Amino acid sequence: MFTKRRNVFSLLLVGALALSVSLASSVYAATAEDLDEDAKHALEMLNDTSPVAMELSKNAKAVLVFPNIVKAGLIFGGSYGEGVLLKADKAVDYYNAVTGSWGLQAGAQSYGYAVFLMNDKAVKYLRESHGWEIGVGPTVVVVTEGVAKNLSSSTLKDDAYAFIFDQQGLMAGVSIEGTKISVIKR
Repeated sequence: MFTKRRNVFSLLLVGALALSVSLASSVYAATAEDLDEDAKHALEMLNDTSPVAMELSKNAKAVLVFPNIVKAGLIFGGSYGEGVLLKADKAVDYYNAVTGSWGLQAGAQSYGYAVFLMNDKAVKYLRESHGWEIGVGPTVVVVTEGVAKNLSSSTLKDDAYAFIFDQQGLMAGVSIEGTKISVIKR
């Protein structure tokens, strides 16, 4: 009985990893130009739908935009996407975001997110760290509807603000906590 359960568990694990790898490979942007265009378009859409994001765009030192993250899981899961660091609407660096997870989960989804880096300290940390794990380093506030109601130009005191947008798929919840962001060559 125990061997049978272990075999089923192993099969589920292999299936989830295969699904994660295949979805992650489909996210890969063909060129830097494609990624630049996708990131700028995603940021424009976010700014059009959120006045708070528009305000943050005006005050941010830089914006890290991941236009398409793919997340899949069946007990074990993962997510992957590529993004662009924009300064004054110009791409200055490219990054990937990778998350691994385990627990009660099943499904797949895609979403995007933008991290508004509000001060030079946050930009410097991103550029000098050889991999930023969200939740370690500069303070990142995930902006939800409730948080957005209390934000104004006079209350912006944190290092970075993140917006999750364009969620699609069949998986409950999105968290960027624990996401590892690393610079990539494009």
